[in-house]
Amino acid sequence: MEEEDVDLTEISDVKTGRRKMINRILVIITIVFTVVITAIIVGLLLAKSHNEKLLAEYKAQEEAKKENQKEEIEINQRQPVYSENAKNRMQNIYAEEGEEKAVYLTFDDGPSSNVTPQILQTLENEKVKATFFVLGSRAELYPELVKQEYEKGHYIANHGYSHNYKAIYSAPNAVLDEYNRTEEIIRQAIGQERYNSYLFRFPGGSSGGKYAKIKKAAMELLDQNNIAHINWNSLTSDAVGTPTEESMISSLISTAEGKNKVVVLMHDSGTKQLTADFLPHVISYFRDNGYAFKNFYDIMCE
Repeated sequence: MEEEDVDLTEISDVKTGRRKMINRILVIITIVFTVVITAIIVGLLLAKSHNEKLLAEYKAQEEAKKENQKEEIEINQRQPVYSENAKNRMQNIYAEEGEEKAVYLTFDDGPSSNVTPQILQTLENEKVKATFFVLGSRAELYPELVKQEYEKGHYIANHGYSHNYKAIYSAPNAVLDEYNRTEEIIRQAIGQERYNSYLFRFPGGSSGGKYAKIKKAAMELLDQNNIAHINWNSLTSDAVGTPTEESMISSLISTAEGKNKVVVLMHDSGTKQLTADFLPHVISYFRDNGYAFKNFYDIMCE
């Protein structure tokens, strides 16, 4: 059987073609690989740049937020100043000249762990500043709430230490002693060594009752020590009997109606849940009737 002649040139051409094809494939793979790697690297660099930008923006926003909070705290944390003008304005608060209608929301007997935080939240939501006449014995228990009141821009005033009539009205000096003791507790709570509220509210009010003579002598003693005092000319009667929302709105309207300057008495002790629930109605009533909300910084920090 005859052997077939093998065309070596043809075989060589096939091998050469295969090599060229393989080389092309390798070039294509290399190009694709390079493009993919380059895209990944570029993507990573862009992502890093984007993340760094986001991080820088976040840090800038946080710094701005901290500065704003710092400025807000500095504005809120005003220091009361006692002066003859402030004393006279406090004594004549209901007879101040001008047609502006102003209301001072005040809360006695706190702070309490359950009611005070709710009141603070409502005041924040409504953008209203109030005045808290704190009890020293309660401020000792909840100093963080006193600090929160202060940092939110509310005026921290003094309601004595004990709220025990026999103790605080045992002598005029006992009133001053309770005031001084409570002021020290307030200073420790808010972290302000020189803070002085210069403002006292007598438990039960400053006049009348069994201890009228002691109160009168105590008022003179407080005045000698540059301490003003204030009662109220409107109330919700939230500490009388078993109040309801109907009785509270009735008391508020009957005691505030027709007055341009109003100091409202309310309470933030632990049993006054109804006061916390009712506070939005109090704010709405005065807002709807054209009153500006103030606290005693507006008098004591000129």
